[in-house]
Amino acid sequence: MTRVLFLGDIVGRAARNEVIEQLPLLRDRFELDFIVVNCENAAGGFGVTPKICDSLFAAGADVLTTGNHVWDKAEIIPYIESQPRLLRPLNMAEATPGKGYVTHRNAAGKRLTVINVMTNLFMAANDPVFAALDGALVRNKLGRDADFILVDAHGEATSEKMALGHMVDGRASMLVGTHTHVPTADHRILAGGTAYQTDAGMCGDYDSVIGMDKVAATDRFTGRGNSRLSVALGAVTICGLLVEANDSGLAVSVRPFRSGGGLDPA
Repeated sequence: MTRVLFLGDIVGRAARNEVIEQLPLLRDRFELDFIVVNCENAAGGFGVTPKICDSLFAAGADVLTTGNHVWDKAEIIPYIESQPRLLRPLNMAEATPGKGYVTHRNAAGKRLTVINVMTNLFMAANDPVFAALDGALVRNKLGRDADFILVDAHGEATSEKMALGHMVDGRASMLVGTHTHVPTADHRILAGGTAYQTDAGMCGDYDSVIGMDKVAATDRFTGRGNSRLSVALGAVTICGLLVEANDSGLAVSVRPFRSGGGLDPA
């Protein structure tokens, strides 16, 4: 069996500090083989820095995924070239710095492959996500190349992420969505054995608008102001998905994880 915890988008300093504090405890509590974290909003809500990545790795994250905000901090560009465990979406244009997937082996010899993709609907222009993900799974097969394959599908449209889940069913251990910062209630194991959730939710303050100060964000929608968005500073909820796979790499259990802050714990 292989047990993996995925944590959704970290939003801001308080959330990243809470995640860094909790990662060693979560690894012991759930006897985790691997931890994967989406870190693309960890630096003030926009992007990530090398120092933050190093802190997350030191706390126990095995692989870090990102999304459309990966380049918000320019200093991440040389870092991502030298750190293969920090991913950017696979289907970004050819010659984009960094890589879209990686295989990481733990001390016990288990192999985790993480594939990071970005969807196309309502997102910035990228190469077609279905073809890119299919190609990655041709090159990385359960059993042959990995004991567990995790796909982070970063995107807006629920329908697109659901279709990706069905396309990879039986070929990946889990596909989990990120980007909307709201946990969905559809965690399940698909017919072919792939664990799925449309969005893991964020690690951040839920008394907010997707992690940002609710007054400034609401004023923008109502036209009453154009204040600069800033990270909400209330209590942090950590959200993610815990999946256990059998020796073939297919999921046998999937459970949402929520801790702290304003959402009901799970």
